[in-house]
Amino acid sequence: MQKKRDILCCEKVTVAFDGFKAIDGMDLRLEEKELRFLIGPNGAGKTTMLDVICGKVKPASGKIWFDGRIDISRKKEHQIAELGIGRKFQAPSVFAALTVFENLELAMSQNRSVLAVLRAKMAKADAERIQSGLELIGLADKAGMQAGDLSHGEKQWLEIGMMLMQEPALLLLDEPVAGMTDEETEKTGQLLKTIARDRTVIVVEHDMDFVRRFAAKVTVMHEGKLLKEGTMQEIQADEIVAEVYLGQRRDAHAVG
Repeated sequence: MQKKRDILCCEKVTVAFDGFKAIDGMDLRLEEKELRFLIGPNGAGKTTMLDVICGKVKPASGKIWFDGRIDISRKKEHQIAELGIGRKFQAPSVFAALTVFENLELAMSQNRSVLAVLRAKMAKADAERIQSGLELIGLADKAGMQAGDLSHGEKQWLEIGMMLMQEPALLLLDEPVAGMTDEETEKTGQLLKTIARDRTVIVVEHDMDFVRRFAAKVTVMHEGKLLKEGTMQEIQADEIVAEVYLGQRRDAHAVG
């Protein structure tokens, strides 16, 4: 089977805040059409790593290559977004007063004003694309509902749908299932697996039950560095990972 190409390559990335190294020589490679989970104890540098990839934080040293050839290490956030990297933060950010459909419509036409988008006559192809997006995120039956009336989980799905309207090659998600019900968590996992058929997704997550259920490959960070990478089974069986999470207590199922 032909090896997938790398969509992202981080080489010896270091980020320092007032002398403290939040990221310390971190290496990370992501293949196209991959669902990767990034885990580690609090303070390991996981969210900072996403901040570096999307341009919110600039590395003190190291390189970040996107799509095999583009150095994004010093690019601005909007330039990185335009290249095809989408970042979703933990709290959902949607337009509460607009309908679900209008939120997706606005996201698809992000370079135009809100009023211009809503007043414009929509092309048939655009309407079909939004309908496909609604079906993907499971909100087709709520297209006319105001986004502010959605549940927490539904708002998360809507924001993911808004990101997909911009057709990114790489999605960065920070704890997408935090605060969700069990049913919403399960649906989110299935959604991420579906999305990863067409694009790469990296998820920072603390819910180890969720990671165990949906992760094919896991990257573990500790003190800003790469500690271990592999399947969830390999991660759980690793004694160093267990010690980092649990001190001397050896219980692989409790990793997280």
